[in-house]
Amino acid sequence: MKALLCKKFGPVSELSWEETADPVAGPNEIVIDIKAAGLNYPDNLIVQGLYQFKPDLPFSPGHEGAGVISSVGKDVSSLKVGDNVVFFKGFGAFAEKIVVHESFAFSIPQSFPHHVAASIFMVYGTSLHALLQRANINEKDEVLVLGAAGGVGLAAVDIAKAYGARVVAAVSNKEKADVCIGRGADDIIVYGSEKLDKDSQMAFTKELKSKSKNGGYSIIYDPVGDCYSEPALRSIGWKGTYLVVGFAAGKIPSFPANLMLLKGCAVSGVFIGRFQKEEPVIHAKNLEKIGGLLAGGKINPFISKTVPMKDAVSSIEDIARRRVLGKVVFLNN
Repeated sequence: MKALLCKKFGPVSELSWEETADPVAGPNEIVIDIKAAGLNYPDNLIVQGLYQFKPDLPFSPGHEGAGVISSVGKDVSSLKVGDNVVFFKGFGAFAEKIVVHESFAFSIPQSFPHHVAASIFMVYGTSLHALLQRANINEKDEVLVLGAAGGVGLAAVDIAKAYGARVVAAVSNKEKADVCIGRGADDIIVYGSEKLDKDSQMAFTKELKSKSKNGGYSIIYDPVGDCYSEPALRSIGWKGTYLVVGFAAGKIPSFPANLMLLKGCAVSGVFIGRFQKEEPVIHAKNLEKIGGLLAGGKINPFISKTVPMKDAVSSIEDIARRRVLGKVVFLNN
């Protein structure tokens, strides 16, 4: 098979599409012929050695995908050769084949497009877990989403609207703002692409508060971090929940503890990989909910571009520079 290989931790540009050994299924494992794989921000981090874990070298990046099972190992009971599945793994999806434990793959209908399946479950799984298990979202909530035009951001907008909440989307430029309005956001804030100094942070907080109907948000969803986080936290309402999803802007922020005291709010971490491992039953139920929302037309994933898998490098570089709208999906012929 061919795969996009990372042979040493470093720049994304050093990834290479080349021949490598076919994977073999062990006990309770399946081999999947990958038809499509979704791009996510951590795929940029993992090849640089900047993610929460470092795979043994060489490896292929790629957290999620969809395809057809081509072989099964001993004791596999829930799936069979020929099944269409969506799968999750911390790495390995940017390739023609992958081996995963059967518990990390889920059947999808024969008619379900692989490229759509590959675009959904990482970002929607993260956002549903954040909004449902961590923030207990309901129709009375007012949700602020930072980085709202990215993959997890748009998924958060989509899910929050599906639950009946009011959503304010914060983005870096007008193009992204237009996308969010088109996907159902109730209001928009454009904070620009430059780092915010102290005066700009104060102005950002003031603008965020001005967009809230309640004087402060009950839920803030933050996959951005850096200089945007503290001013956003200052706009939270009484007993609100601040969701720490990631740090796409670069720097991991620090919060003054007195803000949590004064606001009576909670700051809650969201790490989908650990959640999948620690609470697999709840995670599986979340995936069922996502499937139901999709089937019922309550959510509508935004795939901005499909790209041949062998040409993935430029898109991984784009997501590092925050140039990707919604989801990019890589395809194998």
